[in-house]
Amino acid sequence: MASLQQITFELRGEHIQLDSLLKACSLVSSGGEAKIVIQDGRVQVDGRDELRRSAKIRAGQVVSLQGARIRLVAEGSAPDQTNTDLGD
Repeated sequence: MASLQQITFELRGEHIQLDSLLKACSLVSSGGEAKIVIQDGRVQVDGRDELRRSAKIRAGQVVSLQGARIRLVAEGSAPDQTNTDLGD
């Protein structure tokens, strides 16, 4: 069984669009791919399916996609290691 990739994303500003977040975390390679996975219902925000590419994601929210979970934190509050799936 593959382990769940845990990502902490430090948000700069008030929000980030969902498609931009997926690209910034390297979970998709392009905006087109982001559009497809979002429209296919494969992305959840706070446990609910999100079908809007332009959904505004804010600090405190959790986004899940294909074995990865992204937790958004306010700028300056992220731990030193942003990807905890690197293994120690």
